[in-house]
Amino acid sequence: MNSTTSRKILTRERLRERIEQWRGAGEKITLANGCFDLLHVGHIRYLDAARQLGGKLVVAVNSDESVRALKGEGRPLMPAAERAEILAALTAVDAVVVFAEPDVRALIREIRPDLQAKGTDYTPETVPERDVLAECGGRVVITGDPKGHSATEIIESRLTPRKPSAR
Repeated sequence: MNSTTSRKILTRERLRERIEQWRGAGEKITLANGCFDLLHVGHIRYLDAARQLGGKLVVAVNSDESVRALKGEGRPLMPAAERAEILAALTAVDAVVVFAEPDVRALIREIRPDLQAKGTDYTPETVPERDVLAECGGRVVITGDPKGHSATEIIESRLTPRKPSAR
């Protein structure tokens, strides 16, 4: 891992300190979150769109245990440390933090983001953390391209035997 990437992967305590510095400099904070188990073009478009909202982009990555609880046995494909490193290497991302809870409500309370970017598989009304975000003075923004990409679907399509083509 290079030093730039490693400086972006933060503990929650260090993230709170970094956000305090950014806010002191007048920066807005946007939070994006997910499993990012198999990084695909939909993730890139989602994170690039989140970055376009302005300010600093913090990406919260589900821990291995959290991914297993959400996606089932056999997941994640890659450990959280590797998923975090891949995300930290993206220029759109300013900080990465791993979280163990089933959702990011606790993290929202800790960092109080101005915005929470969610993918187009959500609406502002279906975002699980919208209540806590509103309590903290933030708002939800739906970003990215229409949901046409899914790590689960990609994985399943590779595991399902393909029928031979008729010639």
